[in-house]
Amino acid sequence: MKNILFIASEAAPFIKTGGLADVVGSLPKYFDKTKYDVRVMIPKYRCIPEKYKDMMKYIANFYVDLAWRSQYVGLFEMEYEGVHFYFIDNEFYFDGYKPYGYIHQDIEKFGFFCKASLSAIPLTGFKPDIVHCHDWQTGIIPVYLKERFHEGEFYRDMKSIMTIHNLKFQGIYDMKTIKDVTGLPDSYFTPDKLEAYKDANFLKGGIVYADKITTVSRSYAEEIKTPFYGEKLDGLMRARSNDLWGIVNGIDYDEYNPETDARIPHNYNQITFRKEKYKNKMDLQQELGLEVNPKKFMVGIVSRLTDQK
Repeated sequence: MKNILFIASEAAPFIKTGGLADVVGSLPKYFDKTKYDVRVMIPKYRCIPEKYKDMMKYIANFYVDLAWRSQYVGLFEMEYEGVHFYFIDNEFYFDGYKPYGYIHQDIEKFGFFCKASLSAIPLTGFKPDIVHCHDWQTGIIPVYLKERFHEGEFYRDMKSIMTIHNLKFQGIYDMKTIKDVTGLPDSYFTPDKLEAYKDANFLKGGIVYADKITTVSRSYAEEIKTPFYGEKLDGLMRARSNDLWGIVNGIDYDEYNPETDARIPHNYNQITFRKEKYKNKMDLQQELGLEVNPKKFMVGIVSRLTDQK
């Protein structure tokens, strides 16, 4: 049995701003549970719906040093749809009505989250073989695993995976601030480590120090090795190409099942789709004030409104 811990800044249905939450929330429940025990750790944001907070159970609390600070860490847990979730609590960092704010706030927030998450693992009673990190918000975790936590017997054999969902967002801020937040020594802020164009970069740290790197498709894994898509990290991606894997994101077959989806007016399956599916298109045409015509071709996109898309 392999033990795997996903650590991420969001997971559906608790908190979601994009596809990252879908993957972190749905992928663990589709692993073969006779071979893998996959669990998830995220922040306990104030904006998580109360119905989920009411289901959480308190485990423990402790304090972590964050450079010169000493910060409270609360640890909660719950089981949801057969998956064990852990939540890192700190009202100072995870207050507010949305998970992300200004970058200077988020740098300290997720620097804290990285250290608090690793420090909390022994209190869960679960020892992961692999810590699976997602995007820049968890980029310091592979660095910490190699830099200081590996000295402890509990962490010594843990491996890390860094998954890049979107290379455009890297957690970049001035070097002095990130040194202060992380407490990492100066030797870690060199061009072959966390330094990037005179600033410091959370995601770069994760890519440099992770044992393996994955991204959301084979084609994207190739694209990010090029200057056009590489967001100034293409040289690093080429250097780590032997450890880089592109794995296509799946979807949650329960959440996106047209036979049971309550969010569409006409349900259908592989037998009835010819008779029922087009009715949804006609309803949408009517809702949008378009010509209602089942033979009209329609193209839709579900996406963030951003220049990258």
